[in-house]
Amino acid sequence: MAVDLSERAYRGQRWAARVALAAAALAILVPLGYGGLTGVLLLVCGAVGLAVTAAAAWWTLTLRGPLRWASGVLALAVPAGLIALFAATLFWALLVSSALWGVAVWSGRYALRGTGIHRVRGKERRTPPPQRPFLIMNPRSGGGKVDRFGLKEKAERLGARVVLLDPDEQQDVTALAQAAVAEGADLLGAAGGDGTQALVAAVAAEHGVPFLVISAGTRNHFALDLGLDREDPGSCLDALSDGVELRVDLGFAGDRPFVNNASFGAYAAIVQSPSYRDDKIGTSLELLPDLLTGQQGARLTARAGDTTLDSPQAVLVSNNPYRTGDPFGFGRRDRLDTGALGVLGLRVESAADAAALVLDPEPAALTVLTVREVVVEAEGAEVEVGLDGEALVLPSPVNCRIAPGALVVRVPRKRPGVVRHQPRLDWRRLRKLAATVGRTAASRHT
Repeated sequence: MAVDLSERAYRGQRWAARVALAAAALAILVPLGYGGLTGVLLLVCGAVGLAVTAAAAWWTLTLRGPLRWASGVLALAVPAGLIALFAATLFWALLVSSALWGVAVWSGRYALRGTGIHRVRGKERRTPPPQRPFLIMNPRSGGGKVDRFGLKEKAERLGARVVLLDPDEQQDVTALAQAAVAEGADLLGAAGGDGTQALVAAVAAEHGVPFLVISAGTRNHFALDLGLDREDPGSCLDALSDGVELRVDLGFAGDRPFVNNASFGAYAAIVQSPSYRDDKIGTSLELLPDLLTGQQGARLTARAGDTTLDSPQAVLVSNNPYRTGDPFGFGRRDRLDTGALGVLGLRVESAADAAALVLDPEPAALTVLTVREVVVEAEGAEVEVGLDGEALVLPSPVNCRIAPGALVVRVPRKRPGVVRHQPRLDWRRLRKLAATVGRTAASRHT
């Protein structure tokens, strides 16, 4: 007798959705039932504590002197006190609740895995190794990773021509890459920060040659989202002999390329400070009070599709959207080839707004959009921009756009950072899936 495997799979998803909903409900009810009225009061205390913590964090960022230090102590003391209070009164119930939440998350993601609502990874294409690769390496990036990992020597053994940037001389990275292509380079690569990566990537995209990312910078978010090993930049060079190609998008702010994001507002103003590189925390704490309260900094207007953001304190435009609803993958991009920009806009004017950020599922102070184009305008003739971490000043307005599939990236065939992206938990869809009696909920988009 034939077995309908698809029906069996859908049935498993329906039951997984039901288990997820039941486990989530029990995760809430167990502490309340265990503590009775005390549990309810603790839940209220927890919500109030979150609001107070957020408000105290806002005061810490916007005040100076003794009031700042008092707010900082409050922002640390309240959550510490809540943790101690919950542990003393609901210890076992919290352990059970945590386990139930784990079951709810696992079951929910299993149920949604086959519904088609999560994105799949971009296609990889096997191609022959490059014959004349050209690499630009910044020996200062990442605290000297180029020298520490012997990147120049390894690249040259694999047949690449390598140019080391001179720490004492200002060199035009774009001109170096352009000249290499003119001389016949069939691959361009960069070992350095994301700002250097973006400049070389733009030349590679312009001439239709592959681009090689070498994670020798301090953070290298682009490398992270490509699945590359940021702890061992030398492994990125394996792409020269055993690699595959991915086609990804490239972002532009005006005529300047970016592989990660363009930041406007408070952060963009802070990175302009000469002292920022040597004292990031101190410089930020010194400048944030005036920037967040509007006493300094340009007044911005951002237009993204049909939405206009008026006087936001920060606008982040990313090359493909960042995850925002998943605490386990916050700040990562599931895809780099969706052909869309992500937009995060923030306008917090008071401690109450800060509290709403943690209590309200859809806070008015936070705007999250996915668009093809964003225009950011300042009152003056210029606007400060943090472009992949680099401080720039561009003519206002700045038109941010995305070039879909403009860049071919060559990466190692085996990449430790490549993981299966889990679907975002959508409780509304889980309720629909749990209630259905057929296969329609699992196969249809709504």
